Amino acid sequence: MSIWRRSSSARTGRLDLVAKPPRRPLDPGGRGWAAPGAGAATYVQAPPRWRGTSIQVCGLWPFAVGSGAPMIGVPLGRSLVSDATICCDPISWFMRAKLILNPSATILGKPGLGKSTVVRRMVLGLAGFGVQPLILGDLKPDYRDLIDALGGQVIDLAPGRGYLNVLDPGEAMAASDRLIGSQRTWLISDARQRRANTVSGLITILRAGTPPSDREESVIGRAMEILDERHRGVPILKDLLQVVKDAPEDVRAAALDRGDLAKYRDLTEGLEATLTSLAEGTSKLGSIFSRPTSQPMRRDSPVAFDLSGIDDGQLDLQAAALLACWSNGFATVNVSQVLADAGLEPRRNYFVVLDELWRALRSGRGIVDRIDALTRLNRQRGVGQVMVSHTMSDLLALPAEEDRMKAKGFVERSGMVICGGLPRSEMEQLNEVVKLTEAEVDMITSWQDPAAWSANEDGEGDPPGLGNFLIKVGGRTGIPIHVDLTPVERALNDTNKRWRDADAVAELTGERAETLTEEPSADQAADLEEVY
Repeated sequence: MSIWRRSSSARTGRLDLVAKPPRRPLDPGGRGWAAPGAGAATYVQAPPRWRGTSIQVCGLWPFAVGSGAPMIGVPLGRSLVSDATICCDPISWFMRAKLILNPSATILGKPGLGKSTVVRRMVLGLAGFGVQPLILGDLKPDYRDLIDALGGQVIDLAPGRGYLNVLDPGEAMAASDRLIGSQRTWLISDARQRRANTVSGLITILRAGTPPSDREESVIGRAMEILDERHRGVPILKDLLQVVKDAPEDVRAAALDRGDLAKYRDLTEGLEATLTSLAEGTSKLGSIFSRPTSQPMRRDSPVAFDLSGIDDGQLDLQAAALLACWSNGFATVNVSQVLADAGLEPRRNYFVVLDELWRALRSGRGIVDRIDALTRLNRQRGVGQVMVSHTMSDLLALPAEEDRMKAKGFVERSGMVICGGLPRSEMEQLNEVVKLTEAEVDMITSWQDPAAWSANEDGEGDPPGLGNFLIKVGGRTGIPIHVDLTPVERALNDTNKRWRDADAVAELTGERAETLTEEPSADQAADLEEVY
């Protein structure tokens, strides 16, 4: 509002009304007095913000602000909208928060944007809650250092480094001796059926995607029963092959040879050839699965199967190893839960990580059914799980329509879907499973942009979507988050370790080579030993 005052004009002798400038207010405002030379600040730095529990920050009243975001579960990251802490994991949201109906999650995102980082954060947090992580197939490896830090068991599985006998019942038979009645019968039957399914899966992969016939499935199942009855100790594939060759009456009946031994030989010739390739170790698959298990899996500690020794060019071997690890892991979970039901052991809950799902799905027809059988009953088993893949196209790039629908069902049945950066071409397929708004689509597609040309202060150019994810549960609005790593996690999540090790070697062998004599000192020898 203007304030008017009277002013006389010497020339006209007339009184005029002239606007009088307002007085400077006593309150300078948030930026100071907005006038020339009054000292107003053009930029006000935001005050520092700290995160903590209500117990830790209660003395800061009234400067503490609560969060309206979910606060039950593993502290996963901070909201990109409100900057509030977001807590999220499939087990806590199923058991405690009652936000989802199934303790499972699917994580999708392009490579290099932090999918494994999110999983590692969940693994670490759930381990603190008393849930045992099971990494059933680590191809890079992304989880080995973390499991080591948790005091868990790391199992190497690769040609020349470790072996997994798919006919090994693990702890099932020893556990069945402690059980009676229907629980004992079920555990033995489950172990036998699981081993038969794994053998059929290996045959499918070895035959370039062609599954065994119904007759061959029957022969394998009946031969497995006879093997368990007759064989002392733990059988291997060579023992199963010998049962098929011996042609006992029950196996011949399963083959429907009508009493004709020559017909039986004809019917089982293909199966015998495939089993020979597996059992004799002459195939790539046989190099891992033809010998006794080198390191049995434990059920009372975190476990990771390290498959990084398998070359990326051996996709069929990687898929077979993943399938065998998944079968072995879920079998161990079943043993633990049955013993707990009988009151013989404390109840344990597990968090199962199924990474690189697309590799197993592409290995041939029938593999989808076997994965579906492995993962469908996780709620009844007391198991939370997370499946990790790149895109929906990876899951739907299967030749058979029924297999594509089953693979799509993996995502549809998940309690939550966590999306990282994805191309816009993926949105139509993703929308069929998870309804996304246009704003959410724009957000997800913007995260898959490449890094800037200029590097940051660490000499690395990070893509803009690194660590950004959208948590979707049903038709609810998604929660966009950013995952920040603690210093301890950075050390465990260093995926460029081999490059850094190479730099250390170059520094020692290049820059310091001139300081080494023909007979290095004790300190120089220790440095060399540490690097190499």
